[in-house]
Amino acid sequence: MAARWSSENVVVEFRDSQATAMSVDCLGQHAVLSGRRFLYIVNLDAPFEGHRKISRQSKWDIGAVQWNPHDSSAHYFAASSNQRVDLYKWKDGSGEVGTTLQGHTRVISDLDWAIFEPDLLVTSSVDTYIYIWDIKDTRKPTVALSAVAGASQVKWNKKNANCLATSHDGDVRIWDKRKPSTAVEYLAAHLSKIHGLDWHPESEHILATSSQDNSVKFWDYRQPRKYLNILPCQVPVWKARYTPFSNGLVTVMVPQLRRENSLLLWNVFDLNTPVHTFVGHDDVVLEFQWRKQKEGSKDYQLVTWSRDQTLRMWRVDFQMQRLCANDILDGVDEFIESISLLPEPEKTLHTQDTDHQHNSSHGEEEVSKEDPPSNLLEERKSDQLGLPQTLQQEFSLINVQIRNVNVEMDAADRSCTVSVHCSNHRVKMLVKFPTQYPNNAAPSFQFINPTTITSTMKAKLLKILKDTSLQKVKRNQSCLEPCLRQLVSCLESFVVIWCISQGL
Repeated sequence: MAARWSSENVVVEFRDSQATAMSVDCLGQHAVLSGRRFLYIVNLDAPFEGHRKISRQSKWDIGAVQWNPHDSSAHYFAASSNQRVDLYKWKDGSGEVGTTLQGHTRVISDLDWAIFEPDLLVTSSVDTYIYIWDIKDTRKPTVALSAVAGASQVKWNKKNANCLATSHDGDVRIWDKRKPSTAVEYLAAHLSKIHGLDWHPESEHILATSSQDNSVKFWDYRQPRKYLNILPCQVPVWKARYTPFSNGLVTVMVPQLRRENSLLLWNVFDLNTPVHTFVGHDDVVLEFQWRKQKEGSKDYQLVTWSRDQTLRMWRVDFQMQRLCANDILDGVDEFIESISLLPEPEKTLHTQDTDHQHNSSHGEEEVSKEDPPSNLLEERKSDQLGLPQTLQQEFSLINVQIRNVNVEMDAADRSCTVSVHCSNHRVKMLVKFPTQYPNNAAPSFQFINPTTITSTMKAKLLKILKDTSLQKVKRNQSCLEPCLRQLVSCLESFVVIWCISQGL
């Protein structure tokens, strides 16, 4: 082991650990690195002063490890290996193995301690079962959830003690542990395997999924047919998790070349570009977790473990946290409204999903190949569909089934009136198309009565619609339907966040 300080982070090397999993305890004091021969316990307050080891004898790597998230049980952690879970106790500088949970008949894929009940642990497996264990009585699971397909991820809801989510290839199931016979909701989330799930820290209905199909999607499971938002990427996404501050998201990509930077921080208000890249690891990041913030400190620390066999602690200061906040915080109303901002709509193209489905069928060999640029995808779509050449053709091809939208079109006047209803909110807008449209000439957008949203929200919607339309007309493509979909998504997202703020 070796250690060194850099300007922004601590680097500790474990050259021979061969650790495949890492977890940070809820007090922020220790990290456990899980290798085949040893479990390494690292004191995060003094990581360069040596570490302790717990010996283990197994021919199986540890698949998942996690400390208990409750202060009263902070010295316990669980580690899965093949078909079993071992419970460990670490106290006063020494560790010991406690009981073993045995019930699965195939490899355990994931585990997660309950956030509200310190004695509950859930495990998922390739054997299609999800077991909830009470560690006070480890003879058998207290609840068994059965799915048709094996589960790769399982995560407890952060706000609802009875709710949990599991991923099954590209699908997500939402469960209520009081009703174990069947899932309460089903999301056909991705066309390729889901590698990561994370629940929103403040809303019990919102979660993020990261996938082999090169995307992160955001969902309100009460609206399972359409994602709230999407972060398109050029490579598969290994993990995506919300930050404990502001409105940030940290992602781990699977880079095409090992030395590419794969650890990124995003602002969920603006997913066009990351706000920070964590540069330092020489190989894929296997795990990242946050340390508990020290009393009186504004800084956070992100702890990462990489296949390069280094543990790093990154300082995330207040200025970096601010990059994940909204620029306008002039009051609660504006804050709520700002959360509804979405990325540019061309990034939600279903043609991308189709290409990823084709690529994923060829296995891991396809991961290193670049996706076609989005403009090529657009051209391919244009060739296949025969996109409209005149405004009248565009009007005739508009999908009038977009939910909560009514469009009155007047091709002779080169205009249309759009009405959108969502909950108690209403937007009415006049759209006018110049004679050169869509040849590098964008339409104009004007709110008309009755429109019930605030002036701040109007300004933000106008910017989004302008950006959306310009992206299209720069390539001489029609833009009305993408603008309509973006308008609806923004308004729906605004209403969801407003309901959250009101505790509804």
